[in-house]
Amino acid sequence: MVTTSIQAIPDIHIGRVYDRRDPECDIHYETFERLAQFFGRNTPAHRHYCFFQVHLLLSGSIRLNLDEGVYYGKAPLLIFTPPTIPHAFHSDEDTNGHVITVRQEMVRSWFRAMPGQWPDTLLREAVFFEFDKLPADALADFKNLVQFVELLQQEFFQEKPGRSAALLALGQSIFISLSRLLLLGAPVVSMRHERGEDLRLFLKFCDAVEAHFREHATLSEYAGRLAITEARLNDICRRMAQRPSKEVVHERLLQEARRLLRFSAVPVSEISYQLGFSDPAYFSRFFTRRAGMPPSQYRQSGLG
Repeated sequence: MVTTSIQAIPDIHIGRVYDRRDPECDIHYETFERLAQFFGRNTPAHRHYCFFQVHLLLSGSIRLNLDEGVYYGKAPLLIFTPPTIPHAFHSDEDTNGHVITVRQEMVRSWFRAMPGQWPDTLLREAVFFEFDKLPADALADFKNLVQFVELLQQEFFQEKPGRSAALLALGQSIFISLSRLLLLGAPVVSMRHERGEDLRLFLKFCDAVEAHFREHATLSEYAGRLAITEARLNDICRRMAQRPSKEVVHERLLQEARRLLRFSAVPVSEISYQLGFSDPAYFSRFFTRRAGMPPSQYRQSGLG
């Protein structure tokens, strides 16, 4: 039997592939129907290495491949997919609902602000469940989830004052309601030990990068924090994220540089120091090599 290696599963960055209005946004919203029109009702296996994704389907039905399981369900239903978990699906023509995609460091910052309230494994396991199979006391959290998502939908497509803050507040509210529901639903994926351990280490590495990327910590230092070798860290990143560990760190630096260039008037030289570069010229070369243009040109272009 021929098996598909995890390296062959494409990584899809929604902001860059689908919606280029704000490619580096932390929270993205779209209806399931519009995404299905773009990617197709029969969507082949893919993953989102640095994003959590929530499908909240309110009509129709879906046949889903989620990591190592195959599922079928009728709306209303929920699919929760952590970063790197492969998924593929076929949906009926009348299937519609909401799809929320949230950058992983944003979600983790919300959960760090609520210590001790959620199991450590809650964000690591993919979940698929139909709402009519949940206990009756879950109805209030389900209604809250739908309400928050609908408010997010309205806010996402409007350019009103305070939009960014509203999106963050609604995103956090969605994940609180979602987490309450996840505690009531049994995980549908029971990952092989070695796969689950790799995912655990990869997510811990992402947490460490979030905490230390401005310090330009070495890969050896990151590996030491995880009590593994640098070679194993690199191997895990290649299998989980389809890129070496060094690129995971560099992508986080680049993302922060883009944000500062877009949303602040701080001089480029000062941005370089804020990001831990001792030489602004080196920062400029770093940015140009990865973004395709110098920092000053990127700022003037208004690109996201």
